[in-house]
Amino acid sequence: MEFAVLGDSIAYGQGASRPADTIGARLAAELGEVGVRASLRVHAVPGARSDALAAQVRRALIVPPQLALIVIGANDLTHFVPPEQAAAALDAAVRALRGAGAQVVVAPAPDLSAVPWVPPQLRGLVQAGSAALREAQRRVALAAGARVADVTGSTHDAFAADVSLFAADRFHPSSKGYAAIAAALKPAVLAAAADLRAP
Repeated sequence: MEFAVLGDSIAYGQGASRPADTIGARLAAELGEVGVRASLRVHAVPGARSDALAAQVRRALIVPPQLALIVIGANDLTHFVPPEQAAAALDAAVRALRGAGAQVVVAPAPDLSAVPWVPPQLRGLVQAGSAALREAQRRVALAAGARVADVTGSTHDAFAADVSLFAADRFHPSSKGYAAIAAALKPAVLAAAADLRAP
């Protein structure tokens, strides 16, 4: 099965100590554990915002995936992209992948208020902005036929409580952080793979 990962530096794995610790590699291994042999292709680009998804989708469709994971939103937040604008780009990407026959899982924007360098007095504002983007992404992804992983943002509390989940730059996840993210995404990814195998 072709498994494509699209999105930003988190989808790419920036901050991980080794390739096997990245989200894509961890989830491909999890698929293997349930008998799904996944050929991983990572099209994600560090620094990408949602408007970069169109080019990534074009590359992904050269070898059309059966399963696609999109991890996007952090850079839309840091660049103050309006939530509806970012969500529209995500909607187009999901629809293109679904139109090519892929099952799609979307991991929406992280709650950046957990990032250590965010000043305490700004965390409420950052949390509200993150939540607004996540909700816009959730709405369009579901409407376009994708599964949405970690809808409640369950990894936020873990990252807020444990700085070892961050890499040395205190922004990107560490290998330990990627393990936490992959665990949160695993149920949706396995469910999408099961849909592919259903008669």
